[in-house]
Amino acid sequence: MLKQVVFVLAVWAMATAGAAQPAGEEAAVGAVLTGYRQAVENRDGAAAERYFWADSQVFEQGGVEGDFATYLSHHLGPELQEIESFDFGTVETNVEVVGNFAYASEVYTYAITFPAGGREPIARRGVATSVLERRNGEWRIVVYHSSARPPRASPG
Repeated sequence: MLKQVVFVLAVWAMATAGAAQPAGEEAAVGAVLTGYRQAVENRDGAAAERYFWADSQVFEQGGVEGDFATYLSHHLGPELQEIESFDFGTVETNVEVVGNFAYASEVYTYAITFPAGGREPIARRGVATSVLERRNGEWRIVVYHSSARPPRASPG
């Protein structure tokens, strides 16, 4: 785990010193992130899994979830089965591509509803950081970290 963190930091440092890749690569990375969000909105775990490499690592809400397959079977998958809807609202994405790696940050809102008679709806403001790797010309997520909290009330 420590080696992965050191690797990510080293690559991030190279990214800030290197020249960014063409906008087409940034768009391809953005499409992966959008596809993942759409799969979650569709409550389709199998579709979501296609956006992650098998050796990926997922971190959520201060927890180490393991690779995406483990995260899907132990956490995300059961949650998607319990809810009625998961809808992303505003999403702001920043992507930087350097060589075969891309670094993305996302700020978003989302709402979760449950079947009638279930829990109260949930509204959150979330953030995610992702490291994507291009292998054989295909971009997928290799490290994903997300967290969320209730939206803050507007002053006034």
